[in-house]
Amino acid sequence: MFEHMTDVQRLDQAIQVSFQYPVCFTTDLFGQHNPLLKDIVCAGTAEGPRKILCIIDRGVDRSHPCLQAAIDAYCHHHRAYLTLVGPALVVPGGEHVKNDPDHVRTVHHAIHAYGIDRHAYVLVIGGGAVIDMVGFAAATAHRGVRLIRVPTTVLAQNDSAVGVKNSVNAFGKKNFLGTFAPPSAVLNDSAFLVTLDDRDWRSGIAEAIKVALLKDSAFFAFIERHAAALKQRDLEAMQWLIYRCAQLHLEHIATNGDPFELGSSRPLDFGHWSAHKLEQLSHYRLRHGEAVAIGIALDSTYAYHIGLLPKPDWERILALITALGLAVSAPELHVRHPDHPNYPAVLDGLNEFREHLGGQLTVMLLERIAHGIEVHEVDHAAMIESINLVHTYQAERQGGRA
Repeated sequence: MFEHMTDVQRLDQAIQVSFQYPVCFTTDLFGQHNPLLKDIVCAGTAEGPRKILCIIDRGVDRSHPCLQAAIDAYCHHHRAYLTLVGPALVVPGGEHVKNDPDHVRTVHHAIHAYGIDRHAYVLVIGGGAVIDMVGFAAATAHRGVRLIRVPTTVLAQNDSAVGVKNSVNAFGKKNFLGTFAPPSAVLNDSAFLVTLDDRDWRSGIAEAIKVALLKDSAFFAFIERHAAALKQRDLEAMQWLIYRCAQLHLEHIATNGDPFELGSSRPLDFGHWSAHKLEQLSHYRLRHGEAVAIGIALDSTYAYHIGLLPKPDWERILALITALGLAVSAPELHVRHPDHPNYPAVLDGLNEFREHLGGQLTVMLLERIAHGIEVHEVDHAAMIESINLVHTYQAERQGGRA
């Protein structure tokens, strides 16, 4: 006899999953004397040598012509633990690698061809865009294969590579396709930083300014004190900036209660609603960090303009961005909407920002340095005036050049 069943049956299941992954800081990662990569790989559960598929950012490959040989030699030296499955796969760097789905298919094909299973590793070496794309491919092969990230830019080492997100762009929208899939490890090698051009060196500092403005006034003051040294490529100052920025990001991921963004709020995306749109409007002429610096300046100016942020704090923020050689405005802020000539196209970024999570618009603003507040409405007229204010600020400091 069957038990009587009502019209509605329901089974509730709660699942708790704990993720742990190391973020390590080293130099000469692929020197045979450095056991870090071998030890990370051997921490897995499989027996015998672990298979590794290596994928390298083309810009990194060109800047470090001995890199592939060093990886080959490293894996041969540690052949009892590591098996390099074939020559490194070299892919284009920069945001365009996230715009073309063929690159994801190329990585998927390599994972298939080399038999990379869930006890093998994908090792990606490159900037944030390449790590994003390869991470998405790895997370969607076999429902997720192990990924080791080796970020090679300031921005990737202090921000984009240390979190749990992977993504590519689609439908003209940044990060439209993506996954939440923590890496097996993040290995930061400061030796990669010395070959960065000045734009990539400086632009990554914008994410450190962002997290300092939200989390740590002492860190903001550190960046102020060392602005000249950072601009002049002082490696020791940059190493500490990267370490502290990564630490604050990881603490936020672990403690804010929403690591997989189920709500409507992304506090660490301060300044990003306009930054993402500016990247698109510039056809990715603007580096992500450069766009973030402008987004921070714009939202700080808006907060000052509406009476939320005190003037001395606003002045410190814009002065620091400028002292680091970063812009607070760009021509793309003044591009007009194709359907509304009196409306800046960048303001479409507000709705795209809301749409990415759903729910109500939630934008982080500052009440003071290291103290943010979430707002759910943005006055478009006041934001347009703020666009004009940052434009004027920059023009005055460039002797009238916008």
